[in-house]
Amino acid sequence: MQHSITKLFGIKYPIIQGGMVWNSGWRLASAVSNSGGLGLIGAGSMYPDVLREHIIKCKKATSKPFGVNVPLLYPNIEEIMDIIVEEGIKIVFTSAGNPKTWTSFLKDKGITVVHVVSSVKFALKAQDAGVDAVVAEGFEAGGHNGREETTTFTLIPMVKEQIKIPLLAAGGIATGRGMLAAMVLGADGVQIGSRFAASTESSAHDNFKQRVVDTLEGGTQLTLKELAPVRLIKNQFFEEVQELYSQNPTKEQLKELLGRGRAKKGMLEGDLENGELEIGQIAGLIHDVKPVSEIIKEIVEEYEQVKQHI
Repeated sequence: MQHSITKLFGIKYPIIQGGMVWNSGWRLASAVSNSGGLGLIGAGSMYPDVLREHIIKCKKATSKPFGVNVPLLYPNIEEIMDIIVEEGIKIVFTSAGNPKTWTSFLKDKGITVVHVVSSVKFALKAQDAGVDAVVAEGFEAGGHNGREETTTFTLIPMVKEQIKIPLLAAGGIATGRGMLAAMVLGADGVQIGSRFAASTESSAHDNFKQRVVDTLEGGTQLTLKELAPVRLIKNQFFEEVQELYSQNPTKEQLKELLGRGRAKKGMLEGDLENGELEIGQIAGLIHDVKPVSEIIKEIVEEYEQVKQHI
């Protein structure tokens, strides 16, 4: 399955695992890489010393390429980037910030850089900043998201029309059919988050994984746009947010309700009522928790089968 993306990263399949907070530790990243995709360690929920520990463990668990996902708004960003360089990481996905800030620094160190965007405008800015590829993520995706509410299958052809570098599709993709559809529309590969969140190797709490499986169509919604748009499973915390919205709250009131550590409480600690439960709309198509190797095998087999019948 040779594509520009497989050549760029040195992987077998054009399948990239999302660098999801509280889900994407070394076990998940190494399992994806060992199964032919590209695993990513999610630095967004890690202190610098914890990130270094995960990188070291991932190196021991796989000889295949893997990378690190770094939200650029990270408070310890300089220390994080130094660790990435010191540990010899060759692939970095950046998000939630201006790609110009760190792309040159990373590329000067021989690191392949990919930036996550939610619009054509930001895709062009990332290309101008010198990134090697972009991930165009539609608003179906879980976690933090674009304000434009552009769907993945609308966004992909619009971005493809404007850029010259490789393009990954993200948001609402969890199957071989979804992967093929994204690539027909112009994607060179896919980045998958929610399906891997509900894997055996995900570092999320088992309670959260089961809640993902139990979530049906309409069970998630994008909210908290005034702070940073995030797609959440509807639970008690979500209902508290909606109740506050009915009172026309200020940003400060929303921040006070959100507090600190909500995502950790929900996804890592398994508090299904008081925590943030971040997952994509595609959760309605996820029916079980299984090993990464089986997930990737199913995606690739379905992709090949459907492709033959087009």
